[in-house]
Amino acid sequence: MESTITRVAATMIVVFLSIFAAYQVAAVFEPAAFALFAIAIVWPLQKALETKLPAGVALLLTVGVTIVVIVKLTSMVAWGGSQVGQWLTLNLDRFQALYISWARWLEAKDLYIAGTIADRFNVVWMLRMFQTVALRLNSVIGFSLLIFIFLAMGLLEVRIVGANLRSVGGPTGERLVAAAISASRKFRRYMLVRTAASVLTGLIVWAFCAFMGLELAAAWGVISFALNYIPFIGPLIATILPALFGFAQTGSWETALTVLLALTFVQFMIGSYFEPLFTAKTLSVSPFAVVFAVFFWGFLWGLPGTVIGVPILIAVLTVCEQFPQSRWIAELMSSKPPPSPGRTAEARAA
Repeated sequence: MESTITRVAATMIVVFLSIFAAYQVAAVFEPAAFALFAIAIVWPLQKALETKLPAGVALLLTVGVTIVVIVKLTSMVAWGGSQVGQWLTLNLDRFQALYISWARWLEAKDLYIAGTIADRFNVVWMLRMFQTVALRLNSVIGFSLLIFIFLAMGLLEVRIVGANLRSVGGPTGERLVAAAISASRKFRRYMLVRTAASVLTGLIVWAFCAFMGLELAAAWGVISFALNYIPFIGPLIATILPALFGFAQTGSWETALTVLLALTFVQFMIGSYFEPLFTAKTLSVSPFAVVFAVFFWGFLWGLPGTVIGVPILIAVLTVCEQFPQSRWIAELMSSKPPPSPGRTAEARAA
């Protein structure tokens, strides 16, 4: 394949077929991608434990710690949700009064919504909603179980796969192993940045809600912290819900609008500016590429794709860095400016 046009065409076909396969076999590729990401994060713990404990015991402890962390994050969301649910139960009369007040106001403007709401939000609608939620929970449980199975099997074979790549792949295998090690380090830095952003978001939301006199300020802070791990969708939910409940608590649309605008500003600055900026500086990835990866993989895989999109981008660019033929892709997507001609000449002379 000496022709450049032929090589480019073949590369485009391979990329297209890979994306198509990822979309069609998402049920397998999604948990595998999450498992590989988790392996990269927890492998240092596994390796440290293996120096003092048998491999099987180290594996059980590593998987156990991973499960505890995930369950803890899930329980934080559940605790915040239970606090909101209890508040709703205790304040049903307040919601009823607000509904009647707004319905009368709209009827005075010749806008009749009571009949429409009664037709749409009935018992059958509620039953369907609960059935949908139950089905989603079952799918999430099955998805998580498959991830943990892949995680346990993958941790057992990390060293074996690395040795096989070095022995069979030759120089290409060595570069792939180097790319895997580098990507793992970048994954851990990425999660560190994301965790710091989540903690900062939770603290600011808690402080602002307390300043505004909103009830459940701690719950809103915890929910914002946990949901911030889900790009875009999580912050959106954590912004709208406090505004709605602020309106329900005070009955003032000015308060609700203030909460909505303030939290939107906070989420925008942290989630859409500072976090991509720090991620780009830490990982040397263009902020545009970070945002594009979230939306692209979200389009392919839905909500799980928004979570794993940036790690996939990091892994692809890290592999591209290791090969001269594809290094230009990593340089194109990098946030670092190219070296000046003078510095390049000095580097070559040195």
